Amino acid sequence: MPELPEVETVRGAMQRHLSDQPITHVHVGAKPLREPLPGPALRALSGDRFTAARRRAKFLLLDLASGGTLLVHLGMSGNLLFRTRGEKHDHLAFDFADGSTLVYNDPRRFGLVLVLHSAEAERDCRYLRHLGPEPLSRAFNAAYLQARCHSRKTPIKIAIMDNPVVVGVGNIYASEALFAAGVHPATPSAQVAPEQLSQLVKEIKKVLRAAIKKGGTTISDYRGSGDGGRFQQQLKVYGRAGTDCRVCRTPIENLYLGGRNTFYCPRCQ
Repeated sequence: MPELPEVETVRGAMQRHLSDQPITHVHVGAKPLREPLPGPALRALSGDRFTAARRRAKFLLLDLASGGTLLVHLGMSGNLLFRTRGEKHDHLAFDFADGSTLVYNDPRRFGLVLVLHSAEAERDCRYLRHLGPEPLSRAFNAAYLQARCHSRKTPIKIAIMDNPVVVGVGNIYASEALFAAGVHPATPSAQVAPEQLSQLVKEIKKVLRAAIKKGGTTISDYRGSGDGGRFQQQLKVYGRAGTDCRVCRTPIENLYLGGRNTFYCPRCQ
């Protein structure tokens, strides 16, 4: 599943290549994604223009000249690409006046596309209104995380993957940040020492920035915006169960937390 660095990579590609050209035609597929595609609202965008690409958590927000926003979630295998439409699993395409086409392709159809007609609609959107701070923002800091973890009994890995606490810290980067901070992922949140939480905040920011710089991580169905990400080569624990820790040579182990594989070093953490 695309996580924050992968979505940020796609956002950057959209920002670079959106040309402020009028939309001349919108092609809407018949198959539903996570929700049915809003065909009438999408087709009504003909004549409008995309003006900017933003990201909130793992949602892409493509702003329109009309004042609305196209909200896109890539789900497990979705992607936005500038290319000719007509390939298998193409569900949505925007033709532009300059002859280019923006295609949403999603083999597994867990993605989401909505048209938000105003800033108020964006604020009231059920997918956005309960989200916590962005992990790379100043709002996500040691004091904030300490306050949110003060009385939580849930494992610290579950806490930092909880969107109302902080957005966009998915399974890959939670495992990597906890390793870098020396925190066992199953430790109850309230039992993580303040200095460890402070270090964890730093490592979350560090690993996300590094992953964004490398274009994300190519995992499972996700192919990235082009050839995929290169951060996979730098993973210290994720997906490495049974192999030696790069620091202490102890075999990496994994356990299930919240229904997700969690990788860690039993000596370093």
